[in-house]
Amino acid sequence: MGRVTSRRRLVRIVDGVVSEPVDTLAAEEPMEIRVNGRSLVITMRTPGDDFDLAAGFLVSEGVVRAAADLATIRYCAGATADGGNTYNVVDVVLARGVAPPDPSLERNFYTTSSCGLCGKASLEAVRTVARWSVREDPVRIDPAVLSTLPETLRNAQRVFDRTGGLHAAGLFSADGRLHCLREDVGRHNAVDKVVGWAVRNGRLPLRGSVLMVSGRASFELVQKAVMAGIPALAAVSAPSSLAAELADDAGLTLVGFLRGSSMNIYAGAHRIARREAPRAAV
Repeated sequence: MGRVTSRRRLVRIVDGVVSEPVDTLAAEEPMEIRVNGRSLVITMRTPGDDFDLAAGFLVSEGVVRAAADLATIRYCAGATADGGNTYNVVDVVLARGVAPPDPSLERNFYTTSSCGLCGKASLEAVRTVARWSVREDPVRIDPAVLSTLPETLRNAQRVFDRTGGLHAAGLFSADGRLHCLREDVGRHNAVDKVVGWAVRNGRLPLRGSVLMVSGRASFELVQKAVMAGIPALAAVSAPSSLAAELADDAGLTLVGFLRGSSMNIYAGAHRIARREAPRAAV
């Protein structure tokens, strides 16, 4: 399997003094996902948890919904001219009776680590019909619990400490317990790895949970949360306008700029336990 990190010598200049230290970088390699032997997409990712990534991607695309939908996931040998295994090609064999991906999902070019939707024909193509509704999820979340999630996520990032160059996604319970954390150079890959872990362990839909991400909240991350049955998504940075619109339409709670005790709630505010600010004395 490819390495999660790599070492590289660099030239550093500080106050005019030149040195040549060795730095640790987050690895980025292409991974091809095949379904039943047919190529579906090539995505740039950080090697590691590749089977979770493949399974989570297929959940996000509406292809699978449970562990029983997956017959096998394996690395493909023969990816090189000499028949070697690069561990960069994963083949997912669907269980009998599970419909393969619609041909319109096939990408004719690779997906970058920052854009999980490249190759989609239109916005309507990504408005995938979710298997579960999050709107009726009755979970309530205390703001004090939400305020602890970024630090818990950061403290659990092992590779980030060495590279400073990885995004993270963490699945939390409503009382702040961390169930699963995954890191990757791509935000959407980190989320797919979390969702893939969940589907392979028979945990979908992820009712009563909170998805915490280390960057901004894009449309695709909201979509992935909805597809996995996650009722709340929190991010340390801003959401996009389309992410807020989709969250509102789907009934998902969307929290942005979660930093310390402050946060902005862009959709689904009814799930956040609130205390009204005291009124000024007349």
